[in-house]
Amino acid sequence: MRSDFLSRRAALALGAALALAASPVLAQDMPAKIKIGIIGGGNIGGTIGGLWVKDGHEVMFASRHPEKLKPLVDELGSKAKAGTPEEAIKFGDAVFLAVPYKSYPELSKEVAPLLKGKVVLDAGNATERRDGDLYAEAQKNGIGETSAKYFPGAKLVRAFNAANYKVFAKEGANGGKDRTGGRMAIPIAGDDPEALKVAEGLVRDAGFEPVVVGGLKDADKFAMGTPGFGHDVTAPELKEKLGLTQ
Repeated sequence: MRSDFLSRRAALALGAALALAASPVLAQDMPAKIKIGIIGGGNIGGTIGGLWVKDGHEVMFASRHPEKLKPLVDELGSKAKAGTPEEAIKFGDAVFLAVPYKSYPELSKEVAPLLKGKVVLDAGNATERRDGDLYAEAQKNGIGETSAKYFPGAKLVRAFNAANYKVFAKEGANGGKDRTGGRMAIPIAGDDPEALKVAEGLVRDAGFEPVVVGGLKDADKFAMGTPGFGHDVTAPELKEKLGLTQ
């Protein structure tokens, strides 16, 4: 009888473990790492993706010409690989958008259906000189809402857009070890609570401290060109600068 009982307990425990492993994005309190698809292997994608690989995540960097990403993935090791945008989206439990904002309308035509229901961290910035009408649209409707328009159904979180990649590279690798008051703060904003939790975890895994600013409409508070952009400060300092009470 006792051996049967222990067998049932073992089977239940194994079943629970497998269920969590099958849905790592929903088990953020667990130490397990997730798979991340990164659309873009340039400065921002390569920098943040590299920090995630260093932390133990599996990362697929994507380009229309994935062979050009070979030097990056070779440098990062076995947990990094390259693929097309479609492959990276299917690979990732979460997706990181790290491409020029001007490419969003065309990219939307290619991958928007695949991103429905996915947690998507959006690091794009719209600039007037480069993006023209798209910049005007973001100024009128808000950067968060504009991104959401091009990727409808995605669980979008604005993240890693508010500083230069060189700052991310330095501070992420440091992880706050040499800072008074802790890690560099990363403002994030999104409408989906689950996606925000995932983004918070990924920000911490990259070596930073997340600060939830609000919903997508609040992403304008730390958009490029605003007073909330470009701060290399701790979480309490950033909350003060952004007027956050919590």
